[in-house]
Amino acid sequence: MSRRQKDPLRPLTPAERTTLEQTARAQRERADRVVRAKALLAVASGATYTAAATVAGRRSGDGVAQLVARFNRHGLAALDRRQGGGAPRQYGPVERARILAEFRRPPDRERDGTATWSLSTLQRALRRAPDGLPTVSVAIILATLWEAGYTFQQSRTWCHTGSAQRKRKDGTVRTVTDPLATPKKS
Repeated sequence: MSRRQKDPLRPLTPAERTTLEQTARAQRERADRVVRAKALLAVASGATYTAAATVAGRRSGDGVAQLVARFNRHGLAALDRRQGGGAPRQYGPVERARILAEFRRPPDRERDGTATWSLSTLQRALRRAPDGLPTVSVAIILATLWEAGYTFQQSRTWCHTGSAQRKRKDGTVRTVTDPLATPKKS
């Protein structure tokens, strides 16, 4: 005999039902979202939590009960994964947008001391900027670039092959050109 449901599923809106049905049938959706959508649809059609867990391919109805309670509070956001432990994120969307804005800016040789961004020169520029991030790490920068779809080698700005600027002790800057740069490449 099943226990009484303490927090029954609230009535679904037509938009929620449509989204849940599409997610439950989706081939290219994350498997955990599909399982949650199937469980919620089973409960909405009148199944017990234990039966809904079986329909969704799970063993316990307690997880379905927790999912229903979360769906009642947050709606369709209950399908998404939650923070799975570890330290909370220190850098939100605003800080990550700031990292990407600095990355997209071409570096200035005088101010940044480089002609191309590396992770450490980008970190230095972000830490020095008045509106920058004084404690940003190279790992956070790399993770932000990966999340934005960049791979560091494909997205960096490149110097002209065969020429480099040399800075001397007395402060003079000279451009040095290698006449054999093209034959060396091939």
